Amino acid sequence: MLDSLFPPLKWIKEYSAKKLSQDAFAGVTLAAYAIPVSMAYASLAGLPVQYGIYGYLVGGFFYAIFGTGRQLAVGPTSAISLLIGTTIATMANGDPQRWAEFASLTALVMAAMSLIAYFLRLNSLINFISESVLIGFKAGAAITIALTQLPKLFGIKGGGTGFFERIRILFEQLPNTNLTVLIFGFTAILLLTAGKRIFPGRPIVIILVIASIVIISTTSLIHSGFSMAGDIPAGLPEFRIPSIKIGDIDGVIPLAFACFLLAYIESVSAAKTLANQEDEEIDSRQELLALAAVNAATALGQGFPVSGGLSQSAVNSKAGANTPLSLVFASAAIALCLLFLTGTLKNLPDVMLASILLVAISSMFDLKGFKRLWKVSRMEFSVAIIALAGVLVFGILKGVVLAAVASIVMLIKAVSDPHVAFLGRIPGTKRYTDIGRHPDNELIPGLVLFRVEAAVLYFNVENIRQKVLAHMNQSEGNVKGVIWDFSTSPYIDIAGSRMIKKLYLELKAKGISLRIAEAHAEVRDMLRHEEIEHLLGHISRKVSVDDLVENYDNDMNDIEELYI
Repeated sequence: MLDSLFPPLKWIKEYSAKKLSQDAFAGVTLAAYAIPVSMAYASLAGLPVQYGIYGYLVGGFFYAIFGTGRQLAVGPTSAISLLIGTTIATMANGDPQRWAEFASLTALVMAAMSLIAYFLRLNSLINFISESVLIGFKAGAAITIALTQLPKLFGIKGGGTGFFERIRILFEQLPNTNLTVLIFGFTAILLLTAGKRIFPGRPIVIILVIASIVIISTTSLIHSGFSMAGDIPAGLPEFRIPSIKIGDIDGVIPLAFACFLLAYIESVSAAKTLANQEDEEIDSRQELLALAAVNAATALGQGFPVSGGLSQSAVNSKAGANTPLSLVFASAAIALCLLFLTGTLKNLPDVMLASILLVAISSMFDLKGFKRLWKVSRMEFSVAIIALAGVLVFGILKGVVLAAVASIVMLIKAVSDPHVAFLGRIPGTKRYTDIGRHPDNELIPGLVLFRVEAAVLYFNVENIRQKVLAHMNQSEGNVKGVIWDFSTSPYIDIAGSRMIKKLYLELKAKGISLRIAEAHAEVRDMLRHEEIEHLLGHISRKVSVDDLVENYDNDMNDIEELYI
């Protein structure tokens, strides 16, 4: 029990000096990657750059205590940072202090939601947002992030609050492009991209950040119109509870819930991806507790919502991390930088942070994912496009909600009109499959066999009944009996059972019998409870479709022998 609550108790037993040195190196490498990246994410969230660093400093330490992902790295992510920045902008009314308080309060409320979900065992929430929604959402978020960073790349002011307004202002200001800044930014993007491919898992980012600071500080470029990160407060964050008002909590609940869903999905997905490579297991419920701990601690440390992410976790893993202790070393390295090295970041150009973000989000637009959805399922592709368009047109928070709703509506539509497969016998066997897909199957004279490939529920019963009757009207020859294969329908509700009774009476009036085969236990219980079994005859788990077919030529009263 205790080792499930505190996962380090499991891996500490097999820990060694070699693993310690590997974790230490991975932690320092992660810190070198995390500092400039978290600064970029903080600017994306509309906050001073140190607030992003605080997220890695505090969050990683507490994930090491409660998390089950051995290589997962925790900190700010691009999607959540954008969500914070675009949503709080309308809540803080331009007040930087209120902005920071709202961001920390969001992390605290998100932590409470994670804790509630842990106690209620709601770890299945990872399935709440489908893969198609995530593909569209990430693509829309990538485009939105790019539009917020392109002005920095071109050395112009930019502006606007929506997708179309940002594009309009960008094009209007393009004639004022600072070519020196643009060349500097494009060079940084090329070097970052090349370094990512040539030296995967290495702190190329921090090397280029240091190089950019040295170049700006020691050359005349400092007078060429570059905007800088500016002074970063030295020292560790002051730990305190965010300013809380009832109205503030009400305002951040939708934002916190969206952050919670995205953070949990991203964390567990990244943790499972890395765990599968190492043949390890992730406890998705324990990850809820870890998410609650890291965000509560981050909120108290003046940070904004954090989660595990694949990019930073890949850096941690490729640098040799064996356990979450690497995150403790990363926190220690970050703490030393905050205490003694913040002055060196004063002349870090904003275009460098923009370049880091633009490279980081390049993988968010999953073109292969869109192509796969188009090929496999047009419905799923439509959901992805709705998510993308929703994020661009309505903003990131409303876009996610719209896509989730669209996904649920399309799912309901699919379930409300399920596929009804009419069956024929596979030649030379006793198995029966869909004649629509296998027209060489043998039809059984005088019989109609079918199955419904979904649960039989109140909102699809009429469609099922109409499809069965329509097929019978089109059937050639004299239909004597109907056999319903219930093996693909795991559940039936009251409306479904009453539809069966209605169908039975309609067929009986035409001299046609109705039998049910291979019904699941819950289906049999419902039909007995609704007193329908006495009409159809005993519904036994022992009787197959073939049993009913083989005996249908006998007198229908004799078929009861099968049910004994």
